[in-house]
Amino acid sequence: MFKIVFSDIDGTLLNADRDLSPLTIQTIKSLEERDIPFILISSRMPAAMRHLQQKLGIAHQPIISYNGGLILVDGKAVSSTEIQISTLESLHQFNIAHDVHLSLFHADEWYVPREDFWTRREINNTKVQPQLSSNAEVLESWKAAGKGAHKIMAMGEEEKIDSIRDFLVKNHGEDLHLYRSKPSYLEIAPRKISKLTAVEHLLKEHFRLPLSQSMAFGDNYNDREMLQGVGLGIAVGNAKPEVLEIAHMVTAPGKEDGVAQSIREILLQ
Repeated sequence: MFKIVFSDIDGTLLNADRDLSPLTIQTIKSLEERDIPFILISSRMPAAMRHLQQKLGIAHQPIISYNGGLILVDGKAVSSTEIQISTLESLHQFNIAHDVHLSLFHADEWYVPREDFWTRREINNTKVQPQLSSNAEVLESWKAAGKGAHKIMAMGEEEKIDSIRDFLVKNHGEDLHLYRSKPSYLEIAPRKISKLTAVEHLLKEHFRLPLSQSMAFGDNYNDREMLQGVGLGIAVGNAKPEVLEIAHMVTAPGKEDGVAQSIREILLQ
């Protein structure tokens, strides 16, 4: 019934060590043996996903990064949606008075304004090393190159993140998705894309499969549309309450191999 599986990473696929468990690796390799593609779909940049693909034995499969903002097939971008440079400049000017950490992402480029707590934390979480450059320098370079951001990550004190959110909602709300994964984090992405639009693109243009034959796993607000739209949307047990409510099924928490358990029960019997 289901011929392809999409899975979020953080909070969904990884164990307590923020790594892939032996059971998860074995399960995904068994899927591959049955010609059922397993596609990673995340807010992460591609470089923070490839090492997981390697462990799972799916390096040949497409990657959906930046919540659908960048889709790679055979290492090449088949879909790319960026935040406009004018929006970046507006946010930068507003943030001068707040000095919130703004990480700027484009494809495999990750720029941090300084080596601070937030930089070290994200290096530990993603296993990727950023480039050190001020937001102003990055925007100047990108403007000259005609580039925008696939994602902005604002990190800082809750009150300052509130201010960033309120500013963006008021001034750029029609153009941006704002994901508050935790009080100190705000992920900023183009509004016109989502994980569901990326799934639909890959199914139509690459796999030639209907949405009804797809499964997906997730835990957070940015997974809601995807879980509602696929043939079988499964929330891990630790998912946000709003995600648990709309999911077709609920499995064990991510740290307890919920993804692997459901795949074994539904696809590998």
